[in-house]
Amino acid sequence: LTAAVVLFSPWATPGARLVARANIRLEQEISRLDASLSQLGDSIAVLAVREAQFRTLAGITSVDSAVRLASATAAGAPAGTSGANQASLGAERPRPFARFFGNRAARPDANALIRKASALSSAFAAVSDTMALKIEKLRNTPSIMPTQGWIVGAFSSSRFHPILHEMRPHEGIDVSAASGAPIVAPAGGTVIKVDVEGGYGNIVEIDHGNGIHTKYAHCARIIVRIGQHVDRGQMIATVGNTGLSVGPHLHYEIVVNGAHVDPLKYVLPDGL
Repeated sequence: LTAAVVLFSPWATPGARLVARANIRLEQEISRLDASLSQLGDSIAVLAVREAQFRTLAGITSVDSAVRLASATAAGAPAGTSGANQASLGAERPRPFARFFGNRAARPDANALIRKASALSSAFAAVSDTMALKIEKLRNTPSIMPTQGWIVGAFSSSRFHPILHEMRPHEGIDVSAASGAPIVAPAGGTVIKVDVEGGYGNIVEIDHGNGIHTKYAHCARIIVRIGQHVDRGQMIATVGNTGLSVGPHLHYEIVVNGAHVDPLKYVLPDGL
């Protein structure tokens, strides 16, 4: 007999009614627990999809075995159970009271949900760390022009020097600008050199990490010091006419892993 029948039966003893009330309360509590576990399972399933999307954005192709195991185990279904079988389990669930005493395998598995949540937590942490590294790399990659003006000298393996009157490589670009115009860092980095260097005059060099260095020559005034961290857009010097120069301009170089590259390849279109 069900607890409800016993409770309202005129032949039931007081003890039987007491047990029936307790069973009804237990059944209601189990029903609420099942609903909560089902909702938790749905939430974890949504998070698993989000984690996969973020993993793709972060460029992480491998999936941790714990995540694969957790993903294969739907809210309480045994590992290896197919999606169709999982849907079947959901469609054929018996009453909560019967589940508790009989078909326990069909109930949401709290331990499986905990394992899956733990695996997702670790996966999100790994994706977050990777995204943070990528964001930091972008923050430290030169992407804007260091000063406003006209490009009067292009990057070239060989050009005629206007003062020395001989052919030599031009390992950067020349930007003509008014004397005293601000020169800003094109990305975050650390100042590694502030000096007077022969034909370059007053120079500043910045280490942006990831093998990228930038150099700024012919400066009038330098306002940063060695060891100082700078952010993209922060003023580091002013345009000048120091060294071998025929007029105020900035000579700007980018060195990647020891090799000079055309700075314009690192300037986003809006920065030109």
